[in-house]
Amino acid sequence: MNNYPVIRIMYKTPEIIIIMWKEENNRLNRTFVFENFSEAFAFMARVALLAEIHGHHPDWSNSYNKVEISLTSHDAGHKVTEKDRKLASEIDKLF
Repeated sequence: MNNYPVIRIMYKTPEIIIIMWKEENNRLNRTFVFENFSEAFAFMARVALLAEIHGHHPDWSNSYNKVEISLTSHDAGHKVTEKDRKLASEIDKLF
C-alpha cells in the first residue's frame, strides 16, 4: 500500500493543503479543491474526456468546489492496477 505525501502550499492566506493520491481499500483516492464550482466542473469535463481515451472510468463526486475521485479496476476484481496508476498520473497533469 502506498501512502502519498501531503503537500502544503502557502499563498498569501489561507494555507491551502493538497492531498495526493492515497491507496486504501483497493482504491486510489484523491480530493481536488478549486476556487469555485465552474473550475471544478471544467476539471471534471477534462477528466471525462481523458477517461474515454483510456477506456477507464473513475468513480467520483462533486460538491461545489471539490471533486473526489476514486480509481479501481473493476475487471481485475476491484483492485488497484497499473491502469489506475496511469490514469491517476494523467489526471494529475490536468490539475
